[in-house]
Amino acid sequence: MNADTIRQLIEQGLPGAQAQVQGDDGVHFEATVVAEAFRGKLPLARHRLVYATLGERMGGEIHALALKTMTPEEAGR
Repeated sequence: MNADTIRQLIEQGLPGAQAQVQGDDGVHFEATVVAEAFRGKLPLARHRLVYATLGERMGGEIHALALKTMTPEEAGR
């Protein structure tokens, strides 16, 4: 698993989302995800939306994913 694949999965699973993903060891990653879908949602609900795009890869190919989730307004876009 690599950061670009994770970015693609997130962006495909959350239409309109923009993701930046980093991770050097292939199992621990950090992602910043900006999506309109996060509007009105608490952080836990936002994280669940992102995890849903990755499915069974979470806890498997992806050991850990630190998330920062924002709406476009929160990101200043």
